[in-house]
Amino acid sequence: MKLVRYGAAGAEKPGMLDDGGVLRDLSAHVDDIAGNVLSEAGLDKLRAIDPATLPAVEGSPRIGACVGSIGKFMCIGLNFADHAEETGNPFPDHPVLFMKANSAVVGPDDDVSMPRGSTSTDWEVELGVVIGKAAKYVSKEDALDYVAGYCVINDVSERHFQNNLTGTWTKGKSCDTFGPTGPWLVTRDEIPDVQNLAMRLDVNGKRMQTGNTKTMIFTVAEIIEHLSGLMTLHPGDVISTGTPPGVGMGMKPNPVYLNKGDVMELEIEGLGIQRQTVTEDA
Repeated sequence: MKLVRYGAAGAEKPGMLDDGGVLRDLSAHVDDIAGNVLSEAGLDKLRAIDPATLPAVEGSPRIGACVGSIGKFMCIGLNFADHAEETGNPFPDHPVLFMKANSAVVGPDDDVSMPRGSTSTDWEVELGVVIGKAAKYVSKEDALDYVAGYCVINDVSERHFQNNLTGTWTKGKSCDTFGPTGPWLVTRDEIPDVQNLAMRLDVNGKRMQTGNTKTMIFTVAEIIEHLSGLMTLHPGDVISTGTPPGVGMGMKPNPVYLNKGDVMELEIEGLGIQRQTVTEDA
């Protein structure tokens, strides 16, 4: 299934795409794409619905983040071998974890607004993993059973805030609008091999990032095993699993960063396309 949240920000409704790509309204069946709706039982309930019996959504509504009421927004840094190489960093011995504030979450096509004082706002196409049931001390062999589905995330990053304002990377990762998520939550049964998905990101029509999840240093299953050994993962938690090469910070001989009016378009195979215009805070 491809699950969607649509409508005005803060008042999104649940929906699903039918086989023809028509958006159908799920609000008679569930309140939101969140929490227990993401459990195996919750998703089975949605699978039992014939999409043709659901009302078609008229017009072209705004698409919101594909998961509502996100609990933890966990991000893995330096997790693609080719990205670690472009940044000059050694491969980590364990997954590098930082957190992104859930107040950064916006829809896949909402504007990304650079904060006051920004000099180095950057792009990062990433695979998002949405947890579907509580996970504690799970093995990598069983880890994917705890996944509800996958989505596209743009881990927008202000590099000066991230690297020069003292503390963890979270400062440069958590600015408002720095977490476009969606357009769809694609349930895991639709993705036969999550470790072989093509990824790309363009800025103003120019290809900046090209990659594939097969170059991850730590697989999705290994990440879940590691994180669940540190904390309980809950339904609706999101893990952003790292980015392939081609970020602005890594451009040679000089970094290239976003400017007002730039347009980012990013896609992961089977998970849909995002498109954001860059603005700036007043």
